[in-house]
Amino acid sequence: MSEIIEVSNVRKDFDGKRALDDLSFSIQAGETFGFLGPSGSGKTTTIKLLTAQEGYQSGSVQVFGNAVEALKDPKQMKRIGVLTDNTGLYERLTVDANLKLYCNLYGLSYSRIAEVLHEVGLTGEESKVVSKLSKGMKQRVTLARTILHKPELLFLDEPTSALDPVSTERIHCILRTLNEEGTTVFLTTHDMYEAERICDRVAFLNKGKIQLQGPPRTLRVNHSDSSILLLLKDGREQLVGQNPEGAERIREVIASQQLASVHSNEPTLGDIFARVTGKELF
Repeated sequence: MSEIIEVSNVRKDFDGKRALDDLSFSIQAGETFGFLGPSGSGKTTTIKLLTAQEGYQSGSVQVFGNAVEALKDPKQMKRIGVLTDNTGLYERLTVDANLKLYCNLYGLSYSRIAEVLHEVGLTGEESKVVSKLSKGMKQRVTLARTILHKPELLFLDEPTSALDPVSTERIHCILRTLNEEGTTVFLTTHDMYEAERICDRVAFLNKGKIQLQGPPRTLRVNHSDSSILLLLKDGREQLVGQNPEGAERIREVIASQQLASVHSNEPTLGDIFARVTGKELF
């Protein structure tokens, strides 16, 4: 796969305060890449750099193989979609009227509206006024607006923040489908569960620096303590080591027909983040 984003040794300051410090990472075409970090860690600033909304003091940022500044060309900008806490929706207009405005902006046929509303599960909601929608529905309309022009690269800044579990799962399903269809996704979040469910790789960002990065599963295995968790049929849990004594205990539990399941005892992404940064993700 080719690299669709490449960031090398980037430094970004605000009023003399370091926001991003020697930031380096790359994203392959077709990946879903998660940036994990607490509020104020530099996640939103990174998205602004990657979408040419902010400059930087030193380093290099390339998107689609070109300097990020090329995204200021409207033709190049149409290759990306950006979802932030600013919905870009007109509250007094209907869903249909909002999406027609963006169809006009992108030079798209209005027939695309029915397609994109189907993609986000909002078929039949075209005539509803945006201000009357639930937070979850409004976020799906915002996502519809973001993917209306079928961008190659999608930037999502905390896309499920403050949503209920049902709305969150709907957004996750949409993002997985988009990714399966070839869309590259850059996602910022402080939700470790979200990152593990939908991201191919993640990076831990703290105080403007990447502390650790890799596939979620690999990170969990690499930071496990090598113990094994036994779940018994009576609800009890037992931890055993990967050694002769542990093997003997497993054999005994199996022989007693009390074993319900066996699991490696791996930390969550939140646990790992706390270990390497000394901070919680929330």
